[in-house]
Amino acid sequence: MKILYICNNISVPGNGICTSARNTSAALRAAGLDVRLLAGENADPDGIQPEFRLKRFYFPIFQPIIDANGFSYACIEKKTIREAVEWADIVHIEEPLPLEKVAMNMAEKMGKPITGTFHMYTENILSELPFINFRWSNRLLMKLWKKRYYDHMTDVQCPTGVVKNLLESCGFRARLHVISNGIEIPQERVIAKPYTGGPYRIIKIGRFASIKSPDLLLDAMKHSRHSKEIELVFAGSGVLEKQLRHSASRMLADGLLVHEPIFVFLDKSGLKELAHDSYLCVHAAKMEVEGLGCMEALREGTVPVISQNPYVGTTDYALDERSIFKSGDAKELAERIDWWIEHPEERNRMAQIYADRAREYAISKSAQKLIDMYRLALDR
Repeated sequence: MKILYICNNISVPGNGICTSARNTSAALRAAGLDVRLLAGENADPDGIQPEFRLKRFYFPIFQPIIDANGFSYACIEKKTIREAVEWADIVHIEEPLPLEKVAMNMAEKMGKPITGTFHMYTENILSELPFINFRWSNRLLMKLWKKRYYDHMTDVQCPTGVVKNLLESCGFRARLHVISNGIEIPQERVIAKPYTGGPYRIIKIGRFASIKSPDLLLDAMKHSRHSKEIELVFAGSGVLEKQLRHSASRMLADGLLVHEPIFVFLDKSGLKELAHDSYLCVHAAKMEVEGLGCMEALREGTVPVISQNPYVGTTDYALDERSIFKSGDAKELAERIDWWIEHPEERNRMAQIYADRAREYAISKSAQKLIDMYRLALDR
């Protein structure tokens, strides 16, 4: 079985779609499939390159905004795209974007099945363009995605049940499969690190973008009874970093915080070590299909506090109400944080439960479910 994964880029640091495309293709290869990638070239000449390489596309005027939001587009080179599609048994789409549409048109003409993963909401794109980010424009874009992309697929991977419910409500015609993007799980059991004293380290992993709500964690400190005992770590990068640093400095000056918040961008091993040493992981995004960064923190035994609304799939990974707060509610987030701080023994117990539960989302298990999905696609 030859599977072609199509993604604009597979090498942008911190981009969840890029990470998923790389990790999933590797897991499928490990399971015995022949998987190749059609994507933009890696800017690092010594880095991993896709098998079918496209030149990078630069947008006039908007390129700095695109770069700041951790994305990259590939040029539409039809000769390379055709070569890739001709090679494949199944074409798998990672994004509903022009590159993928050209490949889909070719695949349909060649009679090859098309599958895909629903990786992002329309708001993930329009939220960075406030002059067109309205309810009606998001609905219109979703209808466009459905008609031009997803209704041409036999099967669609939904990383969480929340995503499947949304697509069903929008009338998607493809077969919908709840299959996590998955995370790498070590063979040996992860032993969660118990809290034994010192500042309570709370981490926020992900892009510093408005849709991720990194500022909400700072706002929560204004309501927390334990703000002076907390050390905040913001692990990521993005357009809001300067604003976040300024807000953190003011809170230090005003005495709301004693420990200076840390801003850092880490590689995979660095994030793993950070999560293992942390007390809580706050996931405050307004919208999130799955949230791999939060899942990887759970794997290390970090107890989560996750925002809840109909567009946050990450909520599926919370084991009870103590790890959930109403999206956008800084006061309720502070209440959850304070509860976990005031119950360290329960936090230590749940840390190990979360670490063990994360094993259910091993990427190897996701790969096997995807193989079943691909067999269905071939049978039509």
